[in-house]
Amino acid sequence: MRDLVAWVIMVAQPMVTGDAVVLDVQVAQLPVRALSAFIDVTVVFVAYVIGIVLWAFTLADLDPAFSAAVLIIFTVLAMVGYPVIFETATRGRSLGKIAMGLRVVSDDGGPERFRQALFRALAGFVEIWMLAGGPAVICSMASAKGKRLGDVFAGTMVISERAPRMSPPPPMPPQLAWWAASLQLSGLSSDRAERARQFLSRAPQLDPRFRDEMAYRIATEVVAQVSPPPPPGAPPQLVLAAVLAERHRRELARMQSAAQQSPPVGPPPPGYGPPPQHWSPPPAAPQPQPQPQAPGGFAPPE
Repeated sequence: MRDLVAWVIMVAQPMVTGDAVVLDVQVAQLPVRALSAFIDVTVVFVAYVIGIVLWAFTLADLDPAFSAAVLIIFTVLAMVGYPVIFETATRGRSLGKIAMGLRVVSDDGGPERFRQALFRALAGFVEIWMLAGGPAVICSMASAKGKRLGDVFAGTMVISERAPRMSPPPPMPPQLAWWAASLQLSGLSSDRAERARQFLSRAPQLDPRFRDEMAYRIATEVVAQVSPPPPPGAPPQLVLAAVLAERHRRELARMQSAAQQSPPVGPPPPGYGPPPQHWSPPPAAPQPQPQPQAPGGFAPPE
């Protein structure tokens, strides 16, 4: 039972968009993607057979070079044009993905672009049609986000739109806000943070004794990667909530700062010019002093 809960906690993936918006999505699993690809392959195969029959009855008696050119163009349109046209027009969905509730998105959470759809289709012609999907399956199993080679080249991933949405990051516990503001989080891995967040979202559904034991174990792993240690007697669940809330706040602040510092696109508005010669920034607001803390941490569950 413990291994099952731990596996469920590690399934989902967080994603931060280019607009500094954190999306909680679930990466499409390999069996669902395989069924979606089978539907798309079936659609293309049926359309291709119908096209070949029409070609044989209408163009086979014409000039051989012209007939061959039409056949090549139709083959490219069926195998490459179908995913490019559908995924571009529907923002990342084909007939198979619509049926299975999947969508292709960029790694930053934005919609799939034409260039990305083209890269995925060209790579799919090789790894799916020419090599019977072998490289796509192997690459998807080896990737943490289930990416096939086309996704790696295009910078995309396939998500499940029908999966239940996960809870947002936990709020900051007021009694630990001063401690969280002084944390060094560079050593905290994404896997540890995601496991802690998934645990907190499912903690109310767990048995209290097992929940306390798991909270202590996960908090011990997280605290080992941050500094300074939590104040003595702090509950493990509140420690995890403080770490994740502060990590979330810093990520949003970092991305918003990067977006504000990016150069503007297009000509400047009328009256725009350099700042005055003697301009100086306003004085910074005084920062609150952190409360003194004693060395220690949280106690294991009894």
